[in-house]
Order: sequence, then structure tokens, then C-alpha cells
Amino acid sequence: MCGIVGYIGQRTAVDFLLEGLRRLEYRGYDSAGLVTLDENGRMDVVKATGRIDALAEKLEETPLRGSVGIGHTRWATHGPPTVENAHPHLGGENVLAIVHNGVVENYQSLKDQLIDHGYHFRSATDSEVIAHLIDFHLQQLGEQGDATGDQRYVTAVEESLSQLRGTYGLVVLFRDRPQIMIAARLGSPLVVGIGSGEHFVASDGSPLAGYTDKIVYLADHQVALIRADSLKVTHRDEGHVKHRVEKLQIHASNLDLEDYPHYMLKEIFEQPNSLRDTMRGRLCEDNATAVFGGLNLTAQQLRQVNRILLTACGTSWHAGLVGEYVIEEMSRVPVEVEYASELRYRNPPVDHKTILFAITQSGETADTLAALREMKRKGHPTLAICNVVGSTIAQEADGGIYLHAGPEVGVASTKAYTSQLLVLTMLALYFGRLRHLSYEAGRRIIRALQELPDRVAESLNCNDEVRRIASKYCHENNFLYLGRQYNFPTALEGALKLKEISYIHAEGYPAAEMKHGPIALVDEHTPSVFIMPRDFVYDKVMANLEEIKARGGPVIAIVGEGDTRVAELADDVIYVPNVEPFLQPFVTIVPLQLLSYHVAVMRGCDVDKPRNLAKSVTVE
Repeated sequence: MCGIVGYIGQRTAVDFLLEGLRRLEYRGYDSAGLVTLDENGRMDVVKATGRIDALAEKLEETPLRGSVGIGHTRWATHGPPTVENAHPHLGGENVLAIVHNGVVENYQSLKDQLIDHGYHFRSATDSEVIAHLIDFHLQQLGEQGDATGDQRYVTAVEESLSQLRGTYGLVVLFRDRPQIMIAARLGSPLVVGIGSGEHFVASDGSPLAGYTDKIVYLADHQVALIRADSLKVTHRDEGHVKHRVEKLQIHASNLDLEDYPHYMLKEIFEQPNSLRDTMRGRLCEDNATAVFGGLNLTAQQLRQVNRILLTACGTSWHAGLVGEYVIEEMSRVPVEVEYASELRYRNPPVDHKTILFAITQSGETADTLAALREMKRKGHPTLAICNVVGSTIAQEADGGIYLHAGPEVGVASTKAYTSQLLVLTMLALYFGRLRHLSYEAGRRIIRALQELPDRVAESLNCNDEVRRIASKYCHENNFLYLGRQYNFPTALEGALKLKEISYIHAEGYPAAEMKHGPIALVDEHTPSVFIMPRDFVYDKVMANLEEIKARGGPVIAIVGEGDTRVAELADDVIYVPNVEPFLQPFVTIVPLQLLSYHVAVMRGCDVDKPRNLAKSVTVE
């Protein structure tokens, strides 16, 4: 949560900082602020509550000229979204400024100590503790005289970090040292961009697109001393380390809205291409299997696996549920799907032939990372299914699979979700071919997968009909989503999307479970969305639909093309292409994504930045 940007070089820093904060606004948008330094040590701070536009308006009134600066967009954890709680925070007698992502768990005890030393706090945040703590150590080092030049400032930061318990992505500026910037991370991502006579810092790569394509991913316990023309990285335990420069995979054009009114709609319509990118180079027709280059386990090792554990949060957890169905069907390997927030604190019996897949869009989800670390600590192979190259989970897992879905800016995940489904389906094929799945069955699955992007493109043709249906039901405040087998997780995901961006109460259930309680909710103001393309439980779901209609509930049905039977009963019908049952979640989720989008727009909600939510959940 929260976004960080930083710049040191020859340009006017505020130009990069403001644009970078706009690109990071999906990480937090309760408040924002920035600080700049000029060569004379003049420090100017501007902060505002609300969105980046409010900060931009203040900057028009107070132009900042410094060529060094840091900025922050906040998702509130400690203290409400106020100007006082917005970052940057100043330390001591305004001698330094910090921006911080993460949570300081022991901030209260540190705060009490600093108050005893005469420090005064202006905010209710945990982050301000870091600013004053660095100032305290800076003063101590000055009195001792055992650290000089830049090293005095680095040491002050390192001494402060050693006292923190929790997580941080941190950037620090010093009023009397405008030629340096110090960055550090533990559990919260930071990226350094390398330019010509300038350096950039950000909490992910998106602000750097168009400015540089050379980046360094900082690792946990690393501290970076950044000058306009140099970068030096040290590790808490290893001392100076040689940093690895990598190529930024994001292009500025990827972040353009084009002609779409919102990123979410753009990303829904990008799904045919994102699926092609996820699939590219991973299907081998000669051997009728999938190919993955980053698993770092041999085929023989994977044949010994007798259980697969999938762990994730939110939308990624729903993808895991689909993965459970398809992996067990194709490979006959038992699969268990665990909420990462629960797995990290449970002590389930897991034998040594179990492997873990952590599913995450951002690669930074705190609970998923903690679950992965716990399973890794117990000796189990850990693999990641992730969209962000260089993310913490991608670095810490023993191996993994990148989604290659492209940047996803909308907070409510759409294209990353379907790419997760695709990776899990290809894994099911891979494990199946390692065991019992026949060559011909593998070829049939590959042919179906190759046609999938076109089928998803066809499903997008329902957009106008979905918009009409949305206008009919957008004022209702309760929805039920019902499906069975492969479409039960789709019901959960459809309900989550509606909740996330329209703030309507919605519940997803297996259709047969509706009569065991949820049917009590059914009335003329509670639409039920049935996901029911033809499969072997179609008639069972039809009976559930009739039970709803008998009680006067409106029904919206997602059905396969050519289905005339449902239209006789349902109030509204949305048609999707007919595909194999294991591919139905790809085409049935599209109208549900569109339904949530159009309902939210009609209710006047901020689609890309839903209240109380952020894209990358880096706190527990």
C-alpha cells in the first residue's frame, strides 16, 4: 500500500515526482505530499488530503524548484487521512525528511523514548517515529565524531533501522546534504532507476517508464546511497554488494488510458491479448504438454509430488479454487487452497512431498509472503505465480511462473485474474502429462487453450447487453451469485468485483447451497446471477434457478450461445461462447467484470480507486 517516488539529478524534481505519484495512485489515495531540496539546502514541503489532483492544485500556488525530492501517496494505517498525517514527515528541527511504506510495529515504545529525549510529534502516524529516530542518531554521531561525510548519514539510517520492528520501504533526504538520497527496504518494495546523471526511486517500476529502462531492485536489508551520478548499495550482513542492473519491462504506452474512460474497462478488454502473452512459448504440441522455464525443479522431482498447496488472498484465492478443480481433474494430484492469512498462523500437517504455489498479482502481498516464508522454513519447495518481475515473492520463492499480463492499474484485478487461471490450467496439463494424461488428451487441451483468447474476445461482445442490464439493477443493494463446479469460484469472484467497486453487498455460493440458508434473502429486490453454461450439472442448476423464480427473485443468467431454455425463466440472459467446462471460468467471468464495472459507473463510484482499497496490500 502507499506509493513512493524520489528524484536526484539536474531536472526540476517536482515534474517527475508529480507524474510518478499519479502513476502510483492505485497504491494509495487518502493523501499525498512531496518535499524538494535545492543546492543551498532549502527544503520545501507541500501536502494535501485526497487525490493527487488536490496536491497538484497546491503546487500551482507554490511552485517548487529543487532538483532533489521525494513524494508519497498514502493509504492510511496509523491515523486518519489528514495533512498532518500525510508524508513526507520531517525529523528533528526539520533537518531531514522521510517517506515510508510499511508498518512500524514497535512505534509506540520508540515514540515514548523519543519524547523523553525532547522530540515533539506532529502526526498520529508510526512513520514519523523513523524521521525523529534518524535525527536522534545523526546528532549522536555528530557528538561522537566517529563518522564523517556521507557515511555519517548512512550510519544514522542504519542505526535507526536496527531498532525498527516491522516493514519499511524508506527514502530519506537531509537538509544539509542535498547531494545525497538514502533508500532502504525490508518487506516493502523499492526500485532504483538509473539515468544519465540522475537517479530515480519508486515503490514499483511504473513511474520510471519513459524516464529510464535501467533499474535495480533493492532486496531486504539493503540500503542505497544515491547521488545524481552514482549508486552504492550495502547489505546489513554482507557490507557493500554489487547491485544488478536489470531492464525495465514496462513501457510508458502500457500505462496510457487510450480511449477508455477507466483503467478497469481497458484491462477487461485487454484480456484476449494478455492471455496470448501469458501463453506465449509455453505450449509444446510435439509433447502435448506445457513448458515452464522457471520452476527450478526437475520432471522427476515433480513426479514425486503427492500434494499441491495453493495459497493466496482475495481474487488470487479465487483463481486458486479454479486451479484446484482443474489440477485435480487433469493430473489427479490432491490440491488444497488456503487463505494465506490463515496458513501463516496454522500448523497443518504437510508431508515432505508437498509443494507450495503462492499466487499473487503484485508479488508483495504481506500475508502471502509470510505464508511462503513459513512453508519455506519448514523445508517445502515454494513456487510463485506472479505478475511483477523483481517483486519480493518472485525473489524469495524457489522458482515460479510470471504471468506476463502487463501492468494492471485498476485496483480491482481483471486481466491478472484470467492470466492466473491460464497459468494454473497449463500447470494442470503439465502435471497431467507427467502422470497419466494421454498424448491425445494433451493435444486436445492445447488446441482448446490456443483458441481461448478468441473465445474471450467473443465474450466481450456482451458489453452493450451487460450495460443495459446494469442500468436495470444498479439501484439494488444486494446480489446473489450462484454457480457450480468450475463456475462456483466464478460466482465468488463476480460477487467480490461488485463489492469492491460498487459497494453493493453481494455473496457468491455453490448454487445447490442456496437452499441451505441464502434463499432466505431472496425477494424482488435481490437479483440472483446464475453462471450456468452447459455442463454435466446444467440440469441441477436449472432446478436451483426455478427455486429462485418460485420465490419472486429476479434472475440474471450467464449461459452458452444457443441456449433457449434458460431464456424462458430468467429475467435477463447474457450469452457467452461455448467452451470446454475447464475453460468456462475464462468466458463467464467477463460479463461479471463488465456488470460490476457498469453498475459502479452508474452509481457514481470511483472505479479505478475504490474506497478503502489499494492495489498492493503490503500490510497485515
